[in-house]
Amino acid sequence: MKKKIGLLFGGKSGEHEVSLASANAIAHNFDQAQFEIVPILISREGRWYGPVALEQISSAAAEQYEHQEVMLAPRPGGFLLSAADGSLVCRLDAVFPIVHGTFGEDGILQGLLELADIPYVGAGVTGSAIGMDKVIMRKILAYHHIPQVAFTTVLRSQIEQDLTDAVQQVEASLSYPVFVKPANGGSSVGISKAKNSVELGQALQLAACYDKKILVEQGVDAREIEVSVLGNEQPQVSLPGEIQSSNEFYDYKAKYIDNKSIAQIPAQLPAETILSIQELAVQAYQALDCEGFARVDFFVERQTGQIYLNEINTLPGFTEISMYPKLWEAAGLPIGQLLSRLVELAEQRYAERSKNSVQR
Repeated sequence: MKKKIGLLFGGKSGEHEVSLASANAIAHNFDQAQFEIVPILISREGRWYGPVALEQISSAAAEQYEHQEVMLAPRPGGFLLSAADGSLVCRLDAVFPIVHGTFGEDGILQGLLELADIPYVGAGVTGSAIGMDKVIMRKILAYHHIPQVAFTTVLRSQIEQDLTDAVQQVEASLSYPVFVKPANGGSSVGISKAKNSVELGQALQLAACYDKKILVEQGVDAREIEVSVLGNEQPQVSLPGEIQSSNEFYDYKAKYIDNKSIAQIPAQLPAETILSIQELAVQAYQALDCEGFARVDFFVERQTGQIYLNEINTLPGFTEISMYPKLWEAAGLPIGQLLSRLVELAEQRYAERSKNSVQR
């Protein structure tokens, strides 16, 4: 029998549309001989609807499925129930949560899936939460001596109380240009490059719209390099790819709107640089307790060749332009086989976790 895979997509974050695009690509590339996909839309308000028709995933809206609200029972069995009367809609064998951003890849959704006692693709609660919080992530990477650019943090409460003081705090630690990011978020939502105090103040206020904690990083003149990691305890890593952004930096517009950025696969780098990037990617993946898959992003400084780890994405995109599946495809692993492998890894981790005793 085919395995029923619950494909969770949408969500409450600013990456809702990106999630729809990822889910559409995933749903249409699973091996239909092995799997039956059950698409489940999470609305912007956090309600679950489904099953969504495959051909409607990329444009799915809650209004289309208001009479098909569902919920996942927080008990073993993978029971997808009708929210109206609690009747069984179907039983899921595993879940692929391609919900980008907050409330999706930050450990919250993973916690629900743990309660439901069902295999799911991607990192667990701990790895997801750490990977989403860029500040906590950087502190752990620093403990493991993984090279990063200099950074500092600012709280939204500081910005609200005294913006000038918050700007001066950053200027005391870093030099311009700097990059300002919400600590929790993705797809470059809320990220700005600041070249002076006025721009920095504006950037801090923008980032504070998305999170209470803001990360400010030292800007470097660098190439943007990405690698894909696949596996649980013994992960594999792809050759690196390079992003040549159509904008001043690889922001949301450059990623998803103007369609002018170029991905060079593989990146043209010295062999020793490639090896160092791959080793650092695996080291970071394991240090942050990642499982299943992740994309790890690096900077390679143009003048010196110095490598800096930028961030890790524990639920990387699967859109037409997403680097994660492109890098594996270039390595000879097409997207259909990649998706099957991700389900296998989810099942293996579930089996391993099931060995844990809960008896005293």
